[in-house]
Amino acid sequence: MVHCATSNTCLGSGLMKMTHLREKSRPVHIGLATDVGGGTSYSMLMTLGETYKVQMLAGYKATATELFHMATRGNAERLHIGHETGSIEAGKFADLAVFDPTATPVLKSRNELSQSLEDMLIALIILGDDRAVRATYIAGRKVHERRAE
Repeated sequence: MVHCATSNTCLGSGLMKMTHLREKSRPVHIGLATDVGGGTSYSMLMTLGETYKVQMLAGYKATATELFHMATRGNAERLHIGHETGSIEAGKFADLAVFDPTATPVLKSRNELSQSLEDMLIALIILGDDRAVRATYIAGRKVHERRAE
């Protein structure tokens, strides 16, 4: 399944519990995506942040690497195209977003406290917005680059 936390909360359809879906007796594989038909944003960073918050409300502390995996390789696997895309490997197609963990004063201040990649990623999930997107590549071609201010 592919989940959008802002769609569930905006529509009032409940809090999806990852722990429930991942019970060993009947595991459900999860991807993350935006759903502006019922959700509130096209931003994957916002969607990751809202998913993190909903899981905390549901009693589960998701890791940043787990959430980014669901939004990338997890989505490719849900669409049965993981052999073609979803990760950076030779022979695979890749559309990439390059994030700047120091893009805003708050991110920069928080990044100075980071002691691991997980710390940096969770800060991007919770504090990041469109200003954190440094560059975007589609099929290997740069289509966006934010200039340093």
